Amino acid sequence: MTESESIQKILASCRTVAVVGLSPKPHRASHEVAQYMQAHGWRIVPVNPNAREVLGEKAYATLSEAARHERIELVNVFRHSEEIPPIADEAIAIGAKALWLQLGIENDDALAKAAAAGLLVVQNRCLKVEHASA
Repeated sequence: MTESESIQKILASCRTVAVVGLSPKPHRASHEVAQYMQAHGWRIVPVNPNAREVLGEKAYATLSEAARHERIELVNVFRHSEEIPPIADEAIAIGAKALWLQLGIENDDALAKAAAAGLLVVQNRCLKVEHASA
């Protein structure tokens, strides 16, 4: 499946997104993207060990903790590229449908592992931009 096909499938089938690295600060890209998706009917599950709540939603310290309380379809990541492998492993372990790495974030090995486990994968693309242009 091409990345464009993955994007279309994610946008058509996912509605609950764990945002790893979601900042409570409104000027941050993670906050802006999550707020946009929330305004378009998506359920946002913040994953940030330093926040208690973001955008009116309870924040969780880890993706695994969030998955114990929420059914996560998409894992959207705002972390450094080198931090992706354990996040990809968690996304696989919790049974997420897809892993999306935001603009400027790439890790081919972690994405290959996630894809091999059956997840739809996207990297170095903005969820908000793709949603708005769909």
